[in-house]
Amino acid sequence: MTVAVVGAAGQLGSELVQVLSTRGHHVVALVRRDVDVTDHAAVLDIVPRTGASVVVNCTAFNDVDGAEDRPGDALAANAFAVRSLARACAETGATFVHYSTDFVFDGTASAPYTEADRTNPQSVYAQSKLLGEWFAADVPRHYVLRVESLFGGRAARSSVDKIVDAVAGGRPARVFADRTVSPSYVEDVALATEALLARGAAPGLYHCVNDGSATWLGVAEEVVRLLGADRGLLEPVKVADVALKAKRPQYCALSNAKLAEAGAAMPDWRDALARYLRRRG
Repeated sequence: MTVAVVGAAGQLGSELVQVLSTRGHHVVALVRRDVDVTDHAAVLDIVPRTGASVVVNCTAFNDVDGAEDRPGDALAANAFAVRSLARACAETGATFVHYSTDFVFDGTASAPYTEADRTNPQSVYAQSKLLGEWFAADVPRHYVLRVESLFGGRAARSSVDKIVDAVAGGRPARVFADRTVSPSYVEDVALATEALLARGAAPGLYHCVNDGSATWLGVAEEVVRLLGADRGLLEPVKVADVALKAKRPQYCALSNAKLAEAGAAMPDWRDALARYLRRRG
């Protein structure tokens, strides 16, 4: 199949280009100089020209705190650009793949969130991402994949990557001891995306994270163990003790049982972290 990857230079986009290409798909990689996704007319023009039967959107405004001061920018990238891409896919009959976030939940749960759980975004960023989900769902054949705490890839700048860089460099790493996450390795997210497309899975909303969950301190402790580093480098902090402009969900573990039932089971996050560290050398 021909797949247009929008945002192909980013952390997830670059990984998708590689995974899809190695599995025999013809990939059209679109970066910012090719199309400004906030330009509705430009999006409607370029999508048909790619000849793509699948359009994958990897663009996003990910500055969670910055979105509080720049709501227009967040909405333009995370909501209205999605609407433009969705409209282009609807007009061409293409399948649309879009990525969302655990931030659409308020973080008050005590068990991993499922796709059926009620959303309750607590920040401008989260609200813009939820709007994007709704726009993406307008396409008859769509996949909205919620990911969180992405790590790995060539454009890696995530929290996991920062922890690894600090620990590997013998520097202190401040980590939340009371915020629970389900990390997502970009290679596994890309493979799961390809599996859904190749299997022709039922369209809809899926959680796409590595299996299991841990506090950020737990994740950092696993990094320390795998690297044989000094646990004394870790500086546990509480969410309440850190000044953040935008509210974060404190418990944001996601269940990926629906994804597994669709034939795209995800490995445990510890396995993913170990593979990532080996890949980094």
